[in-house]
Amino acid sequence: MTAPLIRIEALTKRFQTGGGLLARPREMLAVREVTLDIGKGEVVGVVGESGCGKSTLARLILRLIEPTAGRVSFDGTDLSALSPAALRRMRRRMAMVFQDPYSSLDPRFTIARVLEEPFRVQGEALVTGQMGEMLAAVGLPASMAESHPHQLSGGQRQRVGIARALALRPDFVVLDEPTASLDVSIQAQIVALLADLRDRLGLTYLFISHDLGLVRYFCDRIVVMYLGSVVEVLPAAGAAPRHPYTQALTQSAFVPDPARRRTIAPLAGEIPSPFNLPPGCAFATRCPLASDRCRAERPALSNDPDHPVACFHPL
Repeated sequence: MTAPLIRIEALTKRFQTGGGLLARPREMLAVREVTLDIGKGEVVGVVGESGCGKSTLARLILRLIEPTAGRVSFDGTDLSALSPAALRRMRRRMAMVFQDPYSSLDPRFTIARVLEEPFRVQGEALVTGQMGEMLAAVGLPASMAESHPHQLSGGQRQRVGIARALALRPDFVVLDEPTASLDVSIQAQIVALLADLRDRLGLTYLFISHDLGLVRYFCDRIVVMYLGSVVEVLPAAGAAPRHPYTQALTQSAFVPDPARRRTIAPLAGEIPSPFNLPPGCAFATRCPLASDRCRAERPALSNDPDHPVACFHPL
């Protein structure tokens, strides 16, 4: 069996906030013992409600923030064991495309300066014609190199962000809701571009999104997160959900065809605070199948290699 490109083992992140002379700091568990493998050439989607830890997980994988516990291995190398200089060299092989294409680009820089930045960090120089090639790879004319971000449309800015991420020809790219701030027609263009780049360059993607339809269309596997934990890993886009939370997410997806729409029963109950998670299953306060065991004991993600699920009452 081929070793995974990314191996995540019991990854955990706690944040502290507040505190002072008379007050204790509060601690939030943002990512909770996440274990996951990502194979080379795979597109793994991550879905869940806002605040479930998707973006924090992405930043932990790239070591943009340090984990509280656990580790991430990239192509067999433990990222936590690397020195700053070794990590900088390793970052040639990984990149990130951010959600907001405007705030992720320095407004003072021209597009040429934006695309030069990865080479400056790595101490390399661009060869003649490389700037035009990078722009052409994402469907932009070479003349745009002298423009500033505010002179571009949202879709063009996101293409620049993709070009910057691919400047050093990485193997692994995190896509943090890359289409969320774009019009629907532009979203389709960006997704088509990402699919084409994956096929041409042999890229591996971690794709974070709220759009379940898009994730099912674009991804090979889907990781479902709830309050920092992975509750299910769908082995294929069309796989039937086994966790009640995944089923609720799937049923809430918008269906364009009026004839296929159905009445959605909203989840009852309150979402627990990430500052004070319950001892049992975090979804038990909203789950229609919850039992006393669910409220007292936290279910672990099953060892089923085909369809892992963290639930005492899987569907």
